[in-house]
Order: sequence, then C-alpha cells, then structure tokens
Amino acid sequence: MSEPFLIAQPLLHWFWANHRVLPFRSDPTPYHVWVSEIMLQQTRVAAAVPYYERFVQELPDIPALAACEEERLLKLWEGLGYYSRVRNLQKAARIVCEQYGGQLPGDLAALKKLPGIGDYTAGAIASIGFGIPAPAVDGNVLRVFARLYNDEGDIMQPAVKAATTQKVMAQQPAEAPGDFNQALMELGALVCTPGQPDCAACPLQALCLGRQSGNPARLPQKAPKKARKKCELTLCLAQDAAGRWLLQKRGEQGVLAGLWQPPVLAEEALDEKKALAAAQKLLPAAVLLKEKPLKAKHIFTHLEWHMTAYVMTAPCTPPPEGCVWASPAQLEQEYTLPGAFKTLRKRML
Repeated sequence: MSEPFLIAQPLLHWFWANHRVLPFRSDPTPYHVWVSEIMLQQTRVAAAVPYYERFVQELPDIPALAACEEERLLKLWEGLGYYSRVRNLQKAARIVCEQYGGQLPGDLAALKKLPGIGDYTAGAIASIGFGIPAPAVDGNVLRVFARLYNDEGDIMQPAVKAATTQKVMAQQPAEAPGDFNQALMELGALVCTPGQPDCAACPLQALCLGRQSGNPARLPQKAPKKARKKCELTLCLAQDAAGRWLLQKRGEQGVLAGLWQPPVLAEEALDEKKALAAAQKLLPAAVLLKEKPLKAKHIFTHLEWHMTAYVMTAPCTPPPEGCVWASPAQLEQEYTLPGAFKTLRKRML
C-alpha cells in the first residue's frame, strides 16, 4: 500500500522523549501487557495504575491468576467495573495453563481465541509483549488516523476500522511494532485528544491532512450514541444489632452478575411506607430509621440507574436466602460491592 507520507520516525522519537512512565511499560511481559490492557478498557490510566500494581503483586503470573478464588479475584477488581473483564481474564488464564504451560502464546491468531481477547488486545500483547508486527487499533488510534488522513468516514463502521488498520500496518516499522503502537495510543491520549487537539505539540503536525484542512477537531466522524435506558431502583440498607449489613447476591445473568449489593426492594421508586413493607418481606422485624433516604446515580454504557436507599435496623436473625450479614471489616476485605453502590458503601462503612 503506497503511503503519501511516513510517520514512524518522528512519532517514535516523540514517544521515546515524552511517554508517560507506567509500571506495565517498565516491565512489558506478555502477562503484564495483557492485564494492563484489560484494565484500561473503559478505565482511565491514572485510575487503573493502582489496581494494576495491586493485582500483579498478588497474582504475579498466569498460574496464580488461574488458581485465584473467585471472591478474592472480584475483590481485587472492585471499583474498576465491567466485571466480565476479570472473569474472562481468569477463564483465559486457565486455558493458557491447560494448553500452553502457563505462558501466553506468541501467536496473534491463538491470542484471539482466548476469552476476552479481541483484535485490539491481541495486537497489543503480540506487538508490545512479543515484538510481533500486529495492529492495535483502539479509539485513540482511530482518532489520530482520521485526522492524519482527513478521513470523514464513520469510525464505528467495520469497513472504516478495517481501512484504518491497513493504514496502521503500512506505517508500522517491523523493528519496533510495540513502541509504534504505544506511540499512537500515547499521541491520542496526550496530544490528539477528543475535542480540540494540541496541534502545536504534535510531532506529525507538518504531515497531518486534517490540520491542513483547518479544522481537525471535527474529526473523527461517528454516529450519535443511542439514548441510555433509565431505571429507578429502591434499595434497603439494613443493619442488625451486631452492626452487620445485609447483602444480597445478584443473579448470574445481566448487569453486575454474581456480585453483592444492598437488597433491591423494587425496580421503581417507592415511598417510605411501601419501602418498609417490601423490606419486611425479607426481614419481618425491620424498622425504618428516621434518616433521610440516600440518593445515588450510576451510569453504565447503555443503562442509567437512579437509586433511593432507605436505612433500617433489624434484629440479629439468619439472613434471608441469597443474602449474608457482613461486618464493615468484611465489606472492606471480602465482599465485592461494585462501584455503582459507592455512595451507599460510604454510609455502610
């Protein structure tokens, strides 16, 4: 594929001089690259770094990840969200132990067959962890190339993504595929950002067709997102005489599957009287405290929760089916309460 310009040399020189120092870059083993890339899906770098450091300290290799108890694994992930990511991470780790002796395969096609590893993640592991020429095209790279080539195609369309991938590979130097891919991601994260890019700081400014057009910020083009569905929830914060809080395990399907939550009384907003009546079906002796209900909102990709939580007390009794009583210490150390409930968790602790 003939290219009108070559970007590798100025881009790599910029990256080597300006890249952020990150723990997974300091020791880019395939395992470290894999864990970091899974964490960085839907998560900012600054937020992911402490999780990454704690995770690889406790689970330093793939066999340790494969053997970790699920409740502990989820606790290590608590607050990162999108828990299917870590479940797939462990599924893949167990396959790697069974089929590849506990080491990730240095083969792009084999990596793509593992649970939770798509085209981008496989490309990142292959190029950064193994030095294999492979594309790693994420949102940052799509944005950079849309502006670089002044491409007005919808980046959410498979054909546009495929064309961008071809352009990336045409520019990628075989001797430094990992650094090249990281440099593109870093450029998108630090310079060619969403909104108004910092063209003055860009090592590719003289080559960028979008900049030459006079309005690179209009790119990339993509179809508008669908409106999120809104859902009202009423929850119960029930504490027994021993200071323990009632937790309910969510079902194995749907949002936050298999994780713990304060019991949901209804998928609608209930007033105090109806909330107490619903709570007493779980805890017949529950008493509503004269405390202002807690309000919380959490936004998922396609769903928005609006929560109202009533604080109650109850005697020390065996927990209802599917529930446990958890002390504040157990909330801190054992039970995974997703970030959706962080406002309620503060009250419980």
